Amino acid sequence: MKEEFVPLDVQKKIVKMYTCGVTVYDQCHIGHARSLYVFDVMRRYLKYRGYDVRFVRNITDVDDKIIHKANELKKTSQQVAEENIASYYRDMERLGVARADLEPKATDSIPDMVRHISGLIEKGFAYAVDGDVYFDVRKFPEYGKLSGQSVDQMREAVRIEKDSKKKDALDFALWKKSKDGEPSWPSPWGPGRPGWHIECSCMSMKHLKCETLDIHAGGRDLIFPHHENEIAQSEALTHKIFAKYWIHHGLLTINGQKMAKSLGNFITVTDFLQKNTVDELKLFFLFSHYASPIDFTEEKIEEARKALQKFDILFWKAYELLKNKQISVPVHSDFIKDQKNRFIAAMDDDFNTPEALASLFDLISLTNKFIEESKEDKNYFGVLYCAVDIIESFAKHIFGLFLNEKAVDLSSEEKSLLEERKLARSRKDFKRSDELRDMLRQKGIAVEDRRDGQTWRRL
Repeated sequence: MKEEFVPLDVQKKIVKMYTCGVTVYDQCHIGHARSLYVFDVMRRYLKYRGYDVRFVRNITDVDDKIIHKANELKKTSQQVAEENIASYYRDMERLGVARADLEPKATDSIPDMVRHISGLIEKGFAYAVDGDVYFDVRKFPEYGKLSGQSVDQMREAVRIEKDSKKKDALDFALWKKSKDGEPSWPSPWGPGRPGWHIECSCMSMKHLKCETLDIHAGGRDLIFPHHENEIAQSEALTHKIFAKYWIHHGLLTINGQKMAKSLGNFITVTDFLQKNTVDELKLFFLFSHYASPIDFTEEKIEEARKALQKFDILFWKAYELLKNKQISVPVHSDFIKDQKNRFIAAMDDDFNTPEALASLFDLISLTNKFIEESKEDKNYFGVLYCAVDIIESFAKHIFGLFLNEKAVDLSSEEKSLLEERKLARSRKDFKRSDELRDMLRQKGIAVEDRRDGQTWRRL
């Protein structure tokens, strides 16, 4: 169900936004990339609409998966975490995704977590047993309100372990007693480490300096139990709503299957970018609404590749037409205003990127038509400049496309190859012409033959 977005601080238009970040036991895959990207687009758009976005995204650097990976590699948990944090930031840079305002590590906030857990015990919402601490789900009547399930419905789906220390199968760990060789920190219940869920509650409230967030975001797979548990352990302590709005992105599959190393379909960001461009991945994500599941296939990446060419062709056409022209006042023609308003309306409607993207492609088509049919228009260059400026601005500043600038000028070698190809075509030496076209493509230059001669553009 959609509702109007109204931040808690309406006067100053401050938006306090938190997203669940990566657990750093391995490299980022393209499913992580979707999460990082869609929330970056949301932040960019909220800023465009005049909001002061304060964005925090955590890093889970202590977890069962990290400990298991460390044992497997015969390294310490800290080594595994640090290596993958460095890899995570390299991937973010290559993806052109901005860092959050703060990206706190769980291990930097453990005293805060201990205080939070102690507060829950004092209020009767948690209990300690043999060095572990559990949240008592039955004490929080609203448990299940995010996922829309009752406690009894959720309990039926949980296997009860015979030797469990829990009062109820749904009770979840706030603090875990450390085993020999595992990382640990002191606590009133003995040496141990925090449970996964408590991290996000503490770090979001601590770093956003509030008890109610405007937006809490993450993957759909986190609704239960992670976000459900965050609500319980936060609201039980503060008696305030933990987050006003919850945003969940859909999950990614590969050719209809869940991504898994055992299936051989695990695609890291590094793997993808060895064969494709970052803009192809971003456009693939933009084709679907953030809340929808998406299925990755090579055919869809090829579709994104072809779609990107529409931007490139118009940009290079406009560059040639506007080169050395002095445009004092851009002219907002009706067809530009209509598509601009359509883009904004789409993004205002729950960040509907497929519709917003469609408005840009329609504006590209209309601009191409204007170029061909309106050469006598007294505002020809002003309209063209305005149309391309809006397309590029929305694509770059909201969708984060085309962040890697392409060289405008040709090198002497590139000029020579283009000139040689022009001569080869004039001699009807099409074999040599095709060879030169392939050589230029390897250098990142696409060559097209039109009625008025040979044109080129950067890929």
